[in-house]
Amino acid sequence: MIVAKTREEIELMRESALVVSKTLGMLAGEIKPGVTTLHLDKLAEEFIRAQGAIPGFLGLYDFPNTLCVSPNAQVVHGIPNNSPLKEGDIISVDCGAIKNKFYGDHAYSFPVGEVTEEVKKLLEVTKESLYVGIREFKLGNRVGDVGFAIQQYTESHGYGVVRELVGHGLGRKMHEDPEMPNYGKRGRGKKFIEGMVVAIEPMINMGTKNIKQLRDGWTILTRDGKPSAHFEHDVALVNGKPELLSTFKYVYEALGIESDEEAEFRQS
Repeated sequence: MIVAKTREEIELMRESALVVSKTLGMLAGEIKPGVTTLHLDKLAEEFIRAQGAIPGFLGLYDFPNTLCVSPNAQVVHGIPNNSPLKEGDIISVDCGAIKNKFYGDHAYSFPVGEVTEEVKKLLEVTKESLYVGIREFKLGNRVGDVGFAIQQYTESHGYGVVRELVGHGLGRKMHEDPEMPNYGKRGRGKKFIEGMVVAIEPMINMGTKNIKQLRDGWTILTRDGKPSAHFEHDVALVNGKPELLSTFKYVYEALGIESDEEAEFRQS
């Protein structure tokens, strides 16, 4: 069952989402060759707690860390470790936080130093597909409309759309109804309702859509070993239209990037 939120609850969820947005912005300045993902994890936990929030992933389903960090061919759910990042890597950083008893859940894929043009395109198209999907999150549409839009956009560039892992509703629980696949058919699935909040998160592979799982029980990899990218926003349905609760603004400030990509999803 989809749980609609009041306007007051949505504002509380915005605070939770912004804890994560600021955490990703802090990490953006730390991601460089030679840094370990375990170091990033430690920084993130300290930063989240300093904002009066609780790490949302730590202990959730027995996950051992604050961040899911997934470099290169890892799609999602990578466990932080002591292996240093290398020049030319890419890394998905997925972070959650609990504040006001609500979850924020938000992800960004970072280049580590200079990456190839092929990898740059994967990152660019995957991030663009996130906004392509968000535009379809509106009153009158259904889950399949968002999935169809993301799938069509990314597959038109020759990429594989992961099927087994999906976005989701968000609220007092990390995972609420509805599931939000990144593939689908127009007009299918649950109908969107005013006040619902979802995490939309394309997970897009450079090659095959097929994946496999490591023996750690968490880490998901592309089956062909090619890179994967992952971007995620928290979005509320307000006045029939999508409104972003999370933001990449802090990431862009840290990296010196100018962008107005989020402007259309800000309501006055």
